[in-house]
Amino acid sequence: MAVAAVNSPPRRARGLRYALIFILLAFGGTALWTWLTLSWSYSDGTYGGLLQKFSRKGWFCKTEEGDLVLAQFAVAGVAPRIWHFSVRDPALGAELEKVVGKSVRLHYTEHPGIPSTCFGETRYFVDGFVLGEQGAPAPPTPPASPSSTPGAPPMPAMPAQPLSPGAPPAAPAASPSKS
Repeated sequence: MAVAAVNSPPRRARGLRYALIFILLAFGGTALWTWLTLSWSYSDGTYGGLLQKFSRKGWFCKTEEGDLVLAQFAVAGVAPRIWHFSVRDPALGAELEKVVGKSVRLHYTEHPGIPSTCFGETRYFVDGFVLGEQGAPAPPTPPASPSSTPGAPPMPAMPAQPLSPGAPPAAPAASPSKS
């Protein structure tokens, strides 16, 4: 019995070995989870709007972050929807910095569950963009008739001619009569 006690490692050494194995497994599991969440995307898609801001953020891990305003035109009394995104590619970030203030379509991939903000502050990573089309439709215009009473007849249209100083105003166009 005395021989078996001499060959077995002390309890303290066994505890340190288990702690070291646990730490290595935890580190390996975290590294595997990080790799999995960054390489596999949950979803991908496209957002279009006005690129409002693009900046580098962070105390220790500098990440490139941006804001996209989703509304193409302002509506009085309604706050615009802003979509926050991250960029992992520095070359793409440099290109996006050049188009701040312009209409763009951004292609993104969504990566939920990333264990650190060192890769980006959001779960949405932009991997490409296209500048907005020059012939994009204009925002809707208000109706020509300022009538606020429902069912009221429309006001006659005024001719589109400039007024010269001292000239009398033009007469309104005759509205077609109903027969």
